[in-house]
Amino acid sequence: MGFEAPRRLVTALHERYGEAAAADWLGRLPGLAERVPQEAGLTVERVVAPGGRGSLVLLVRDAAGTPAALKIAPPYTRPEQERDALAHWNGWGAVQLLGEAPEGALVLERLHPEVSLRSLPEAKALLEAAGTVRKLWVDPPAGHGFDSVAERTARQAEAMERHRADPVAGDLAAAALAAREELLSGAAEELLLHGDFRQGKVLGGDRSPWLAVGPDPVVGERAYDLARLVRERVEDLVASSAGAPAARRRVNKLADSLDVDRERLRGWTLFRAVESGTRALAGGRRQEAEWLLEFAGWL
Repeated sequence: MGFEAPRRLVTALHERYGEAAAADWLGRLPGLAERVPQEAGLTVERVVAPGGRGSLVLLVRDAAGTPAALKIAPPYTRPEQERDALAHWNGWGAVQLLGEAPEGALVLERLHPEVSLRSLPEAKALLEAAGTVRKLWVDPPAGHGFDSVAERTARQAEAMERHRADPVAGDLAAAALAAREELLSGAAEELLLHGDFRQGKVLGGDRSPWLAVGPDPVVGERAYDLARLVRERVEDLVASSAGAPAARRRVNKLADSLDVDRERLRGWTLFRAVESGTRALAGGRRQEAEWLLEFAGWL
């Protein structure tokens, strides 16, 4: 099967994992995309594009003709973590794990990749997102190997420290780092979280109208998981003359609808927006960084 790796995947892997690691795996990807489905007894229909930022997703059928999706990811993205989280949820609020394939690839329930919550009007999308994410917040499995929120954000905070002197992001980086320290000092919840929950990670399904995909699982408090959702369609918020009050209302509305403390959600939203903004700056994505940092400044 001939194909070209989706551009979004190529860009994201280079930015997040470095030129050498990305180039090595992407160089092997054409062979993997041909060999893995064959060894798993799957027939490939097409590549999902633009696809994800950490894996190649192929629409496939098994020997009986049943539709499925095959997700092939580099080992440094820890696909075994996604496997373990999906197995634990067992289809409750998330895509069903059907099995494994060679090279750590995952065979998943076929959803509708072209239909995500981003296709809905904003108010309806947020309502459906809230109903989906609450299903995922369960006790983690015994003996799990998932990161804690403290561990994951410690690595992010280390990278953010370099931006304290940045004339654009310095003050916000300092505020976000201080917010993280305060939040961790009072954290109590230890729930399994999606870790990267947003509208684009919720796809239409046949078994259920909306199911979450692509978790980057982590254990901690619900406010951390909800924080990424707060800044959905940030470009629209920034373009609006009422963007700042709308953002603050969204924090309050989501917190209240899911029984999450408003200030903890505000704090984690600040941290995660600034972390993404400084990473965008480092990656040369200036427009995205400006949107995120302006949004963070409203909080």
